[in-house]
Order: sequence, then structure tokens, then C-alpha cells
Amino acid sequence: MNIESAAINIIKRGVELDTKKRYTEALVCYQEGLQILVDKIKSENDESVRSYLRKKVEEYMNRAEAIKKLILQQKEAGQFHEQVHIENNSTGHSYKTLFGRFLDDEVHYVVVEDPYIRSFHQCQNFLRLCELLVRSCSNLRHIELLTSKDSKSETDQRQWFSNLANDLLRYRVKLIVKYSETLHDRQITLSSGWIIKIGRGLDFFKAPENKFCLGMYDMDLRQCHETTVDIVHSKNVKQSYG
Repeated sequence: MNIESAAINIIKRGVELDTKKRYTEALVCYQEGLQILVDKIKSENDESVRSYLRKKVEEYMNRAEAIKKLILQQKEAGQFHEQVHIENNSTGHSYKTLFGRFLDDEVHYVVVEDPYIRSFHQCQNFLRLCELLVRSCSNLRHIELLTSKDSKSETDQRQWFSNLANDLLRYRVKLIVKYSETLHDRQITLSSGWIIKIGRGLDFFKAPENKFCLGMYDMDLRQCHETTVDIVHSKNVKQSYG
């Protein structure tokens, strides 16, 4: 596959997402595809090819700018809503793929509400999320988890959180764990205003078939349970949690 067709495939995916009104995902695809085309123009000697590529770059750059404005308008009006439907047994839905595009230096703290961060694999899912947050959010200062206790694993649960809290301090991130017996909401709230609501919470991955299969560690290769992810934006997040 040559460079140009690689860019076209990425942009086609952007158009597909754009049509489904999954604008923030479409924007990432347009930006990636455009970067490849711009690099290609720099190394292309044929003027007719350069002219064709410039036209394509201008076309998709205009659409990317229009999407940026649309996202901004919807955020300002409190109307932003993007939905991703995860089908049963589908793959390609790691936390990074689902919402990594919202994790940046504007995120100073994160609040995770999920009643089922109790058993070993559920706590490992939370650990995976913490790893992603630490790697992606350079100004992250604290993570708050609101979950419930499990009488069977309560001692282990506290120990796992204690180990994680100690480790996060090495990255200057404080972990605050709170417990609620009436919690039903499942959502991740970023201080930048983005709210990610996952129907099944963090625990939507199926167990791997064995310990030596693809998807054991790379969660984009892990099969999923069916669930819906809703992404909204609220300008009042800082007042709520700050």
C-alpha cells in the first residue's frame, strides 16, 4: 500500500464517522490523513500529482475546520453528544481507542464512578485506565474513584487500591477512593468538561479464552460485551467537582 492510499483509507474512515456524527473521532482521522498527504506533497516531484493532492488537502482541511467549529458550538450550547455502540464479540475498543482523544494536558483530575471495581479483573481494568491517564494527561494531579465494597474481596480490594495509590504518588498523582452502597451511575468525568458514560462501566471486556491468546494484554484485540458509550460535554464540571 502506498502512502497516498494509506491516507485515503484514513480519510475515508473519517468521512464514515463524520456521516455517523461521531465528530471527534472523524476529526482525528482527518488530521492523521491530512498530515500524511502534506508530507507526500513535500516529497512529490510530479506537479500534476502535487496539484491534485493540494486540492484534496484543501477540501478535507475545510471539512476538519468546519467540524472543529461544530464541536465548539455544541460544547458552548451544552448540546454535544456522541454515541458509540459496541457490538457483542467486537474488538477495537480499548479505553485509548474509545476516549483517548479527550485525554490531554487540560485534564487536571478525573472522577470515575463505577460500582463494580471490586473483583481482581475489575480492579485491573481500573489500573489500565490509570496507566492511560498518567501517560496521556501531563497535568493530572488526582484521580477519584467512587465504587462499592464486596464482602468477599474487601480486604484484597483495599490492598490493591493501596498499592496503586502508592505507585501513583511517584507520578505526583493522588488517588482518592470513596465507597457508596447506592451507586448506580457509571461514568468517567474529566476536569476539562468531557463526560464518558459507558453502559457497562469499565468491565465490558470478555474474559480471554486462555492466557496465551491475542487480546490477553492488548485490549484492542479483546472481544467485548455489547454496550453503549455516550460522550457529552458539560461546562459545569469544575463547579461540580473542583
